[in-house]
Amino acid sequence: MGATSRRHPKALLALVVSTYCVWGNLLALSSVVALGANIICNKIPGLAPRQRAICRSRPEAIVAIGEGARLGLAECQFQVRHRRWNCSNPGPYRSMFGYERMPASKEAALIHAFSSAGVTYAVTRACSRGNLTRCGCDRDKRDGRRAPEGFRWGGCSADIHFGLQMARKFMDARESPETARGLMNLHNNRAGRKAVKSSLGKECKCHGVSGSCTMRTCWTTLPPFRAIGDDVRRLYGDSRLVEPYLGRRARTPITLVLKRSKRKHRKPRRKCLVYLEHSPNYCDHDPATGSLGTAGRLCNRTSKGTDGCDLMCCGRGYNTHQYTRTWQCHCKFHWCCTVNCQRCSERTEEYSCK
Repeated sequence: MGATSRRHPKALLALVVSTYCVWGNLLALSSVVALGANIICNKIPGLAPRQRAICRSRPEAIVAIGEGARLGLAECQFQVRHRRWNCSNPGPYRSMFGYERMPASKEAALIHAFSSAGVTYAVTRACSRGNLTRCGCDRDKRDGRRAPEGFRWGGCSADIHFGLQMARKFMDARESPETARGLMNLHNNRAGRKAVKSSLGKECKCHGVSGSCTMRTCWTTLPPFRAIGDDVRRLYGDSRLVEPYLGRRARTPITLVLKRSKRKHRKPRRKCLVYLEHSPNYCDHDPATGSLGTAGRLCNRTSKGTDGCDLMCCGRGYNTHQYTRTWQCHCKFHWCCTVNCQRCSERTEEYSCK
């Protein structure tokens, strides 16, 4: 380290970022450790004080946590790509781990759930790959241990317990349970973690003569993150409006209860997403609400859904763009050794909101 680290912390941070992008987890992990946790953790934007403390004590874990935050954001953008709000936030307060300055709408609930799910997923996966200390394969499913269903555990089961613990410790560190918004964020963080836990699958291998499967060896696995993203998107469509309720217990002075419920003071289910404010329409550019507006967005002229020009363009109309697309087609291989192709073209129309 020496004087170079003290004089050029930005350059060192850029080196870590570029190393991560090019070479992946292993070299990024070694770079974080080699360059010093204090320098790196102090330069990551948007971290709360307790999150920076976790970063300094577990510098190798911050690589997986950052990867999880990016994974969650990318999946959020994919899942709502055909909606007016497409997981954007143009305001100056954007961070990797939640958009805390957004209104307490169902969109804020969604980004917190995706961020939490992404961190849980990435940390669990990093454990299975041996990229983190203090974790690896699930210790409760050791090789040879018999399960109640009759099979034996083997291989490397995903250590979901460590992933859940690390994600909860890091993601919840910035939230206060004494405010309604903090409780909302904590609830949605937990819903994101539960989506990962409930998605765990089981793979098995048969053992026996001629495939008789007299004994099975099984292990738990993580599914592709897209499957988890599909589940979180369904939770988004079934989000619940809540309001704060002042309880009588000193330990929990504030709780969240459903605003529209026949039963008084009914709490929302843990696996659902909750929000405190109705969503803006996201038609116009407004950094305060995380809205880029829909001007210039592509739309489907014939669709009646959220990607249709009527809904996407908010009644402002749309522009039609005509262009010709060309490509090589009807290619034939001639012995030996040339390929002759024809050139095909197609006139296409594209529509964008005014």
